[in-house]
Amino acid sequence: MLLAALLIGFAAPARAAGHGDSEKEGVDVKEIIFHHLGDGYGWEVPFSHVYRIPLPVIVRAQDGAWFCFSSSKLTYVTVEEDMADGKKSEYLSQAIYTAEKNGKEYHFMLPHVSDNAGKVVQVWPLTDAEQAELHARAIAETKADPKKAEHSVAISGYAYDATTGKYFKEYRPLDFSITKNVLALLIAAVVVTAMVMSLVRYYRRKGMKAPRKGMGFMEMLVNFIYEGVIKNTLGPKAPKFAPFLLTCFFFILVMNLLGLIVIFPGGANLTGNIAVTLVLAVLVFIVTNINGNKEYWKEILWPDVPIWLKCPLPIMQMIEIFGMFTKPAALCVRLFANMMGGHMIVITLTLLIFIFAAFGVAATGGSVVISVLFSIFMLALDVLVSFIQAYVFTMLATIFISMAVAEHEHHDASEHKAA
Repeated sequence: MLLAALLIGFAAPARAAGHGDSEKEGVDVKEIIFHHLGDGYGWEVPFSHVYRIPLPVIVRAQDGAWFCFSSSKLTYVTVEEDMADGKKSEYLSQAIYTAEKNGKEYHFMLPHVSDNAGKVVQVWPLTDAEQAELHARAIAETKADPKKAEHSVAISGYAYDATTGKYFKEYRPLDFSITKNVLALLIAAVVVTAMVMSLVRYYRRKGMKAPRKGMGFMEMLVNFIYEGVIKNTLGPKAPKFAPFLLTCFFFILVMNLLGLIVIFPGGANLTGNIAVTLVLAVLVFIVTNINGNKEYWKEILWPDVPIWLKCPLPIMQMIEIFGMFTKPAALCVRLFANMMGGHMIVITLTLLIFIFAAFGVAATGGSVVISVLFSIFMLALDVLVSFIQAYVFTMLATIFISMAVAEHEHHDASEHKAA
């Protein structure tokens, strides 16, 4: 069923990507991949990339006015019928939303061709003379680069509306919208909280009686991470940092697993978003350096190396300070690259079916078998990778914290002489 959902899910964007004068010949693989890996102002309805679950758009206009409206106001479904065979196709088209406040009109859109493509912008209409000038600039650019079409040329400071064929002056407002990734983060947080609190309630009711089934598996994971990673590394300081580190582990694990589900509430590629992994890495950086002891800061600001390496030129200090930032950067990039790479492989393997469809029935049949088998293998592997990446992130974060809080033994001169 999972592979069926994948195939149906990719069929819609594959058809949509082929829509348009310049893209009728095949599937736009790049657009489809980044569509699935990226964020959005709506959550796709299961098995459809045309109809979406609307989400709240919250923006601050150029003059400071605040607006909150549904993301469904920015798009509408266009139905086209093929006169040859009578088949109907549905496509998602952009719309301009007009709101009124204090007697003034505000216009917002979600442009496809703009410096802010895919982001909500405030727009203003242009005069006919300005329209003509911008169209002339677009045509001149297409002549310089024949691969470009006029309707795909982005002009800085302006958004193009494919429906009306007009340009609009644009402004990127302050945006606090509840996007797909934001909602997915909230869902992951709720799931983690429910998992942990259910275990807490069990122990309150049953005491120290061993849990079974789902609660037993949850306890096994907690014990595995705490005893095998946190306690073994931090020793007596483990109880202080265990809540933070266990939260990191379960939050990353839940985000990874939800990302493998192709229908709501899954499908958001959170750990494949570098902004999410960056925030997690920054939290580890803050916890590590706030709790760093005197010896930790001494090794950074005045390391135990020959004096000429740290004075008068602070060579080692610069290297140590640089190392403070490379550790969380490694956490961020490692998690992001591994999870995004896994998603891209599964999507690419599935898209092979639609790519080889142009070569005939035999090629299509062969590609279906190969794509399905490899996609099943990669999805199973991604489940394992989801756990491994959560484990590795927690383990490395624990090691970084232990390096900052470790107490080193000191021996005075008399002890050395006695020895």
